[in-house]
Amino acid sequence: MCKRSISILLLLTMMIVSLVASGCGDDSQNASTNPNSSGNSGKKLVIYTSMKESLIGGIVTGFKAKYPDIDVDYQSAGAGKIMAKLAAEQQSGHIMADIIWTSEVPDFYQMKNDGMLEKYQPNGFEELLNPFDDYDGSFTAARFGTLGIVINTEKITKPPTTWEEIATDPAYKNSFGIADPALSGTAYMSVALLEKEFGWDYLVRLHDNGAIKSKGSGRVIDDTATGTLKACLGVDYITATKIDKGSTLKMIYPKELLMVPSPVAILKNADHVDSAKKFIDYVLTQEAQQKVADAGTVPIRSDVKMPEKYNLPTPEEALENGIKISYTEILPKKEETIKKFSELFK
Repeated sequence: MCKRSISILLLLTMMIVSLVASGCGDDSQNASTNPNSSGNSGKKLVIYTSMKESLIGGIVTGFKAKYPDIDVDYQSAGAGKIMAKLAAEQQSGHIMADIIWTSEVPDFYQMKNDGMLEKYQPNGFEELLNPFDDYDGSFTAARFGTLGIVINTEKITKPPTTWEEIATDPAYKNSFGIADPALSGTAYMSVALLEKEFGWDYLVRLHDNGAIKSKGSGRVIDDTATGTLKACLGVDYITATKIDKGSTLKMIYPKELLMVPSPVAILKNADHVDSAKKFIDYVLTQEAQQKVADAGTVPIRSDVKMPEKYNLPTPEEALENGIKISYTEILPKKEETIKKFSELFK
């Protein structure tokens, strides 16, 4: 064979080897970055949650310490974005997540009705405080989220004692913020609770006093911390994080307590059901619920030490004093409520 032919043959061989090697490299990379890949012995767990990093980060760290062979990928966003993502994935034929954990309770009833949730009653359930009278294992409360009036103490020298003050006091004119219920599960639930307790006219009075719609539960507290707003309707543990960082914020709880359970659930046909069950069991242990309390929100166990610096209600107080509402009754009204709110707070 002439030298020219040999050279061409060697070149073609090298190209084929290069292409094969390149293809293997791409497969390996995809396996390591795909949240639902089986690169970690088929035990990678995917969580969609509206919990902020200050809460979910510590929970995942504790879980991985207990189960080092289970890798975890969590994606945090507002409840509205999470539900939109799930809807898109369901339409495509495969939901990527194994677990969903947010604070928009009606969404869980809707998912239950749609057959999207796997029933699972966690180990030690009898030790928990359960806010759901119709509990059947489709979802379980992982914390009692509370919302209150968050004030910037450099802007407000006389703290409010009632919800009505926010809606009528000139001190809060054009300077009180509330997160958009279309984006935030806790914001939607707080609007529903306020309407239940005081009627829609209360939201109108808030608007007439210049209340401002903000983009999310974190943003509204950020704006209060910087002084852009004097006060806001704020989530407990997001406020606690800012206080820990030196912000001049204070949480005020009027007697009508806004308590929003945060359910956690396993999605139907999840890729990693066994790992998901282990995660839910862990979230509800005393160890994990102590992390919940230390993050500045209310646990669902009575055997957890509550940090005094956040002035939180106890789990028993949150369950007993929270405004009572029928989640199945407000479920059909969700879109209407959000639309009314959006039209009011243009």
